[in-house]
Amino acid sequence: MDAAVRSFLTSLTVERGASPHTLRNYSADLRQFLAFLRATHENRLPTPETVDTYTVRSFLAARAGLGDAKSSIGRKLATVRSLFKYLGREGIIAQSPAATVVTPKKDHRLPRVLSTEDAARLMDNPGATQPRSLRDQAMLETLYSAGVRVAELVGLNIEAVDLDAGAATVMGKGRKERVVWLGEKAVAALRAYLEQDGTTKGPLFRNRRGGRLTTRSVERIVTTQCRDLQNFPAMTPHTLRHSFATHLLDGGADLRAIQDMLGHASLSTTQRYTHVALDRIMEAYDHAHPRAHEQR
Repeated sequence: MDAAVRSFLTSLTVERGASPHTLRNYSADLRQFLAFLRATHENRLPTPETVDTYTVRSFLAARAGLGDAKSSIGRKLATVRSLFKYLGREGIIAQSPAATVVTPKKDHRLPRVLSTEDAARLMDNPGATQPRSLRDQAMLETLYSAGVRVAELVGLNIEAVDLDAGAATVMGKGRKERVVWLGEKAVAALRAYLEQDGTTKGPLFRNRRGGRLTTRSVERIVTTQCRDLQNFPAMTPHTLRHSFATHLLDGGADLRAIQDMLGHASLSTTQRYTHVALDRIMEAYDHAHPRAHEQR
């Protein structure tokens, strides 16, 4: 089974050109699956053809027992399905034991977003305990201005950014390229950062050694920047993506235009931001209207 997993991961890289982020997720999920198989087979891995549907369901149940969210369990099932689908194509198994396992329904949680005031406070950095580096300022402005995923951000090369046009070309999910837009503040921040750095090609956002920043590094930087501001909500880089979409919708942008900017394959994925906007409207109504609640 171990060799089958290694072969599958190699095929993701060679045949499908999977991104490093995707490979990390697949590898982590399959390590957990292999660990479960060892634990339930006397510390030995079974052969691929002996893994049955009950085993796959038991793995998912075990992950649920460990506290994994439904979204995480659904992703692990998708990973295991992909593995056995590949093994089927290779003629290693006759049929997939994961094909009939039902994906758990996700909890419909609305994405967390910053208020426009908090977004401005994060970008302007007032009252911080120490000055923000030009790199970190440019990175935050790009996340919020373009609404890119963190993996897309760290994958950007300088050559893919056109500051004169206020645009950049990113590589999204499924290796699909799309153009994202950079506002004036983001362009100004990027110009200042690149002028100071002096580099003209290669990774846009780099670490101290000149290598490409990782997604985890960006997450740590964003966490640090939030902690540096008094009474600022905890957030992740993805919160800025959610805030980008919600603030565009609040400002009257067309939903399909937002879908294109976010790189969503399905409009239904983008439509959740309409629920966020509606919740914000209702919250403002409840707070402001004299007849919205009982007088106490």
